[in-house]
Amino acid sequence: MGRQWRIEFEGAFYHVLSRGNDGKPTFSDDTDRIDFLSLLGDLCERFEIDMFAYVLMQNHYHLLLKTRRANLSRAMQWFGTSYTRHYNNKNSCRGHLFQGRYKSILVENDAYLTRLSYYIHRNPLRAGLVKRLIQYRWSSYPVYGYGKDHPKWLQTKLILSQSNAKDCHLAYRRKVERYADEKGRIWEDMIHGFIYGSQEFVDWLKAMFLPAEPEIDISQQRRLHKDVDPSEMADHIARIAGSDIDYFKKTERISSSRRLERDQILYILWQTGMFTNQQIADVFKLSFSMVSLAVHVFKKKMKENPDLKKKTDRLITHDSLRLRRMDTGFSTKKRGDDFIIV
Repeated sequence: MGRQWRIEFEGAFYHVLSRGNDGKPTFSDDTDRIDFLSLLGDLCERFEIDMFAYVLMQNHYHLLLKTRRANLSRAMQWFGTSYTRHYNNKNSCRGHLFQGRYKSILVENDAYLTRLSYYIHRNPLRAGLVKRLIQYRWSSYPVYGYGKDHPKWLQTKLILSQSNAKDCHLAYRRKVERYADEKGRIWEDMIHGFIYGSQEFVDWLKAMFLPAEPEIDISQQRRLHKDVDPSEMADHIARIAGSDIDYFKKTERISSSRRLERDQILYILWQTGMFTNQQIADVFKLSFSMVSLAVHVFKKKMKENPDLKKKTDRLITHDSLRLRRMDTGFSTKKRGDDFIIV
């Protein structure tokens, strides 16, 4: 299994999250949550970290933070070990609490950080834990949305300053409410990635941190070595599958049987983890939301049809596709998206 590429530098912004092992709870009761937040305070003080937002869910957590030193790995290793030890001792457990190492997403600046804060604060609402976000105790939303008291280590000025409104808390509440439809735009595009920012930010990271030869077990380095053209990769997948990609690109209405062909190509393109949903949508002249729907429907059809799943798995593991994914040997294409997730 590949490992995540950890890019660390002074002043870096991150979205950090970690899930419970096998989807199991990471908090047994409110005492665990209180101790978790106390450890966050220790983390900020000991490792010189600025904490901007958090949410504690039943089996995972999200953090938005900035490292004043290039020390995220060391800080999160200490934090994960410390909380796991506390949890295991308190609940008479043994072994790993979290599923592998934490996941980190590099964030370009405070503007992108603010967008992510809307997303993570809406987690309890999406999970159906509350009807109103103010009812959820275990996130920083009450601080941002209503000016509630907060621990000294939580820094809110950076995100709240993004609004010029007289009542910054009211302005933040309204932003979070309007962000209900942005879930896919934020998270589904980042689920395979580790960068949230502009193309210029991606280029800067490449220039500063990308080695001349990518490490074989770090897929993010392989992806960044060359920009892959999603349209060309879709053409290649279609040729392997014996489909006509031009038909799907040009025809607005297709039959249900041909739609299955198209969605198979679309799913494999999505499954590579190389492209945003918007990039895939552009290939097939679809809307952004249609990509998410097509992937969801195709996954369901594979569960219902073992032969379809076997055929799709064979295509995914086809030698020529696997080698192209490894070497990203496609032509480059300048992308002008509002933001790029790699």
